[in-house]
Amino acid sequence: MNVLQNLNWSKAFTELLPKLLGNALFIVVFATIVGFLIGIVFGFLLALARVSRNKVLVRIVVLFQELIRGTPLLVQLVYMYYVVPLLIELVMELLGFHGFKLNMTSLAAGTLGLGINYGTYISEVIRGAIISVDKGQMEAALALGFTPNQSLMRVVVPQALSSSIPVFGNYLVMLVKDTSLMAYITVPDFLLTTKAYCTQTFLTIESYTILALVYLVICIPLGILTKYIERKCNQSKR
Repeated sequence: MNVLQNLNWSKAFTELLPKLLGNALFIVVFATIVGFLIGIVFGFLLALARVSRNKVLVRIVVLFQELIRGTPLLVQLVYMYYVVPLLIELVMELLGFHGFKLNMTSLAAGTLGLGINYGTYISEVIRGAIISVDKGQMEAALALGFTPNQSLMRVVVPQALSSSIPVFGNYLVMLVKDTSLMAYITVPDFLLTTKAYCTQTFLTIESYTILALVYLVICIPLGILTKYIERKCNQSKR
């Protein structure tokens, strides 16, 4: 009963919500958009490597994918922020660049980590879409005088990317939610901002409930938009 009496929703909404919709929202939007773009580009390159005829390159990419998919995203973000800069400095030292220092911000590390992680999964979506394109498309392009690379990039890849759009939307919604993991590498996103406010005010129920509502307000419309795009894509294929 004392807990109910101590609830102060008006205070939490008036103090925490502006913080969440200010700098924290900018950080989440930035990490989502840039991380997703990195994921698309990186995933596309990995997919092209997987469908190439170079067996050594294929094995290297498969090994990398297994390393990413076999470790938690949170561990990857921590590794990207704390370890990768040190490894780069070590390599530069071995190459003779003494005193080289790499200052990677937590936001940059988090965004890059999210992009690489999602790019690994997106690559399999694109690769599957490329493989699913009728082989006759490639044969027809070759018959018209296109080189194998031109046939792949101008005929097969556009069709593969078009069929992958609905899946990309689902990954975008997941990426928004996974930005909360960046709080563990001190990125002042929604979660870290809420945690700091909760520590100061002890409004635990109110603070984390508002945090959940903010994520719902962002993710539900995105999910609806994704389903709408998916229906449009399915209709265009008929």
